[in-house]
Amino acid sequence: MITWMQRHKKYLIITIWVSTIAFVGAGFVGWGQYSYGDKAGAVAKVGAIEISMGELQKGYSSLYNQYNKVFQGNFDEEKAKTFGLKTQALNQLTQQALILNLAASYDLEVSSAELLAEITAQEYFFKDGSFNKELYKEVLFRNNITIQEYEQDVKKELLIRKTLQLIPVKENAQESEIFNTVMNIADKINYKVLSDKEISLDTSDTALKTFWETRKQNFMGEISYELSFIKQEVIPSSFDENQINEYYTLNRNHFKDKDGKILELVDTKDDVIKELNAKATKDLALRTYISYKKEKLTPEIKVSNITISQSKNPYNEDVLKEITTLSPTSPFLKPILFKNEYYIFKLNKINPSEVKTYEEAKKDLLALYTKENKRESLLKLAQDSISTFNGTTTDFLTNASDTKLDGLDQNQTTEFLGQLFNEQQKKGYISLKDGQIVLYNILEQKLLSKVNENQADSIIQLKSAMFNEGLIKELQNKYKTEIFIQGL
Repeated sequence: MITWMQRHKKYLIITIWVSTIAFVGAGFVGWGQYSYGDKAGAVAKVGAIEISMGELQKGYSSLYNQYNKVFQGNFDEEKAKTFGLKTQALNQLTQQALILNLAASYDLEVSSAELLAEITAQEYFFKDGSFNKELYKEVLFRNNITIQEYEQDVKKELLIRKTLQLIPVKENAQESEIFNTVMNIADKINYKVLSDKEISLDTSDTALKTFWETRKQNFMGEISYELSFIKQEVIPSSFDENQINEYYTLNRNHFKDKDGKILELVDTKDDVIKELNAKATKDLALRTYISYKKEKLTPEIKVSNITISQSKNPYNEDVLKEITTLSPTSPFLKPILFKNEYYIFKLNKINPSEVKTYEEAKKDLLALYTKENKRESLLKLAQDSISTFNGTTTDFLTNASDTKLDGLDQNQTTEFLGQLFNEQQKKGYISLKDGQIVLYNILEQKLLSKVNENQADSIIQLKSAMFNEGLIKELQNKYKTEIFIQGL
């Protein structure tokens, strides 16, 4: 069944809703700042519905944690960029908004009773086998979500679910018969796995330099920034009781316990003083910034120099992003906080990207040369071997077989079988994602009499996904989508 779903994933990947429930208890993953258009209060607008940055970050966090589970904890921001997680999160939110616009046009609503039934059924909030209100509050608090925010998100999920249920999807006898036939087609094959480990290459400088001449524009150095900077460390100051009391009175909402209750001054005095110190430090950094711009720095203020780039960055991505906005006509950057210290930067020079020399690029060049040439050589070997190879003969296999073929792991076997049953030729080869190639020769084919269980669910799932895809396309034509965020 997993194989079947993979073969039809172009329909199954249409995700209408990334549940907030998946976010709760998983931890929040955010990212840096982005530039906005003239509607900074929202990252997008679909029909009459706006999508906020908070919703986008929650959607991203939910997706990130789902991928992290699939990768067994080995998922990171670099992989997230490769998979385009931020774009995925925004696309899913715009799809949700399209459905919510449709729900509004039909005056659909979620009642308080429906909301309560949904939340009290969520095992995240169970204690001793049943819903626990105190645990509910604690879990949301730990994830920095208010009860109101969470319940609004669950309402959206229920409303989307209710709207999609307006499309009745059932299986019929003919579809069931076709599905059963497809699932029972079985092939006996002879196959052979080819790996690029069998390929040897000429990796001499002569061969690499010839390859280099055709690819050198792909190997550019980094842009670097020569900067002067002033570091403003936290300044511990002395504050009298009047100053502490006044600050606490004006900012009491900053100081709450885990239940959201405002703490008394006696219980949070250290935190009040900490905020006062942070405020004093920021005020001093701003005064220093103004003096720096006016070239009126006092002698005791130390100005240091540094050159930074993407790979040589002692700060973080957010700091570098701000530095890239500087120019010779606007070289000063307002104080920016990094690890509890403020930095004031002045741009001295931008060193543009240039083509790397052969020696500088050699390591990366060798990897690209090896990958491309081994791939080409392996494909040629596969094409030359189709008519003459003799490999391993299998029993009869279907596209849902859970057998692991020799020379392939379970995932590779699943991938191979998924493609094999889409092939039209009796003999040929199939390329796997990891670069291996499997030669195959279909020796016999027969139809099994096995009855596939749960096929009705699979048919309904596939048809629902197809209908939902069509619905989304129709709604995209009906409701205007505006994106206000750049940098995804």
